[in-house]
Amino acid sequence: MCGIHVSVSSTAFQPPSTDLRQLLSKRGPDHLAEAQSKIVVEGGVTYFVSLTSTVLALRGGQVRPQPFHDSASGCSLCWNGEAWRVASSLVTGNDGQMIFELLCKASSVYSSAADSISAVLTVLRGISGPFAFVFLDGSHGLLYFGRDRLGRRSLLYNSELLPGTVALSSCADSANRAWKEVEADGIYQISLRDQDKPIEGVNGSDMLSTFMAGCQRHLWMVQDSSSPTSSLGKFNRELPLDSKPLNCRSPSVEQLRWLLNESLKLRILNVPTPPKIVQCHNVRVAVLFSGGLDCTVLARMAHDMLPPDQEIDLLNVAFENPRSIRAAKITTQSKKQRSSSPLDSAYTQSIGHAVEDSTTSPSCYELCPDRQTGRRAFRELRTVCPGRIWRFIAVDVPYEETLSHRERVVGLISPHNTEMDLSIAYALYFASRGTGLASTSDEYGSVKYSTPARVLLSGLGADELFGGYTRHTTAFRRNGFPALLDELELDVNRLGKRNLGRDDRVISYWSREARFPYLDENFVEWAVERPVWEKCGFREGSTEHAHDSEDPRIDPEKKVLRLLAYELGMHSVAVEKKRAVRAFLSFHRRLLTAMQ
Repeated sequence: MCGIHVSVSSTAFQPPSTDLRQLLSKRGPDHLAEAQSKIVVEGGVTYFVSLTSTVLALRGGQVRPQPFHDSASGCSLCWNGEAWRVASSLVTGNDGQMIFELLCKASSVYSSAADSISAVLTVLRGISGPFAFVFLDGSHGLLYFGRDRLGRRSLLYNSELLPGTVALSSCADSANRAWKEVEADGIYQISLRDQDKPIEGVNGSDMLSTFMAGCQRHLWMVQDSSSPTSSLGKFNRELPLDSKPLNCRSPSVEQLRWLLNESLKLRILNVPTPPKIVQCHNVRVAVLFSGGLDCTVLARMAHDMLPPDQEIDLLNVAFENPRSIRAAKITTQSKKQRSSSPLDSAYTQSIGHAVEDSTTSPSCYELCPDRQTGRRAFRELRTVCPGRIWRFIAVDVPYEETLSHRERVVGLISPHNTEMDLSIAYALYFASRGTGLASTSDEYGSVKYSTPARVLLSGLGADELFGGYTRHTTAFRRNGFPALLDELELDVNRLGKRNLGRDDRVISYWSREARFPYLDENFVEWAVERPVWEKCGFREGSTEHAHDSEDPRIDPEKKVLRLLAYELGMHSVAVEKKRAVRAFLSFHRRLLTAMQ
């Protein structure tokens, strides 16, 4: 992973500001370098191109300096990503170097501008993996930039910094609020030197002030299609003609296992040893861990492929919320006064222990839903996979600490600025910091620990692909399979707009890289093209919880993934009821309200 910044100016070279350079260095602490190019066009106009890259070295076995530059052709590349495959072939060695060599060849000085554009687009469309990039074809005066079709890496642009200047960057500096997100809807290309002007009558510095309007957008898929997911498969809207129960013997369960295994291999094998690793902790991969189905399946499958001496860290975050604690105290006192049943007494006693004496008691964090599910899943992982050291890291965030980091988090999520953006960002920010109380047993940790892992696994994407949200169940209850398919197709079509660029800016601040096995292109294509009965367990003419007499009682939401968890021995996780997302967001809304 890297931090990239490119500015194009008609007046002078414009490197990133000091604040922005520091943010870029947080993303890539292993190396920082700059390059400069000039593009002279007809009429005497000169464009000054400044390129800056920072590197977090996770591929190729050594640090490969960026920006990539070839003086003979004038080509330069700022690359922030992981190309797992190019033209369906697995990438070995440094992916950035390989992409640069392919782009240089495609933009040969001996080809016309039109042929060069076609060849460059062919290379970029053939990349599988998360990435954002800026490529300068110096010989033809063409600038390309964009994000992968699922938007897994951040790229912002700003055309209001200085007159006649536009900048592209992985992150935004706090001094300027004019940054906007580059959409993940195609490959953008603009001609800096040409007679066929992008906008009629616009050239020079005026062209840069109308930057995005002057860009040509090339779609990710070549063929005509009304569906934005066509480049990731054609969504299957086939309706079941009869009852087709999904169970452990269904082919889709084994297919899911194989594809997810292949996706995970690319993302967790051959991860280089982190520079901050200590001899007693052999950790290269950590999991953003709520204890839910999606992340726990990833942790369980990672166990099967990582060497047994590699430990796996599970990052579980919980926040102190003074308002909720005060409400719990009032509830406890009230229940003590009127409690008459043993069940009520047990509840009163348990919650009372958690909130009495001090709002800063560690036990207040144990009331958070994600902490409770996290500890249960941690316990089951240790039972099913006893030969592995699993480390549960309780990331407890006091209220005052949340307040003290607010300004930084707000800056990182910019240009996003809603309450929901901030709620999600807080959880990712503190979890990816990776510092908390560590435990490798049922005992609560008392030793402070920071994970050295630079690779963080995330379970994002499973809900959208396999019908895991409450609205999927609601749609089926109201109007059956047609309504369920409408919701699933809507979710899949919006995968590229899931604000993953925002999440990338937050997580990478701690010099770590999030990887999303469920969003592998091959995996997504398979899931999109599966009929609904091979993914979900909903059945018409019966309750949505109907099940095969030989199978466990597993809920219909994401049933194929639940069955896989069951086959992997994670029986409790497989049958765990999914908490509505609104419960998580409600907690954080109360936290934000308390902060105001």
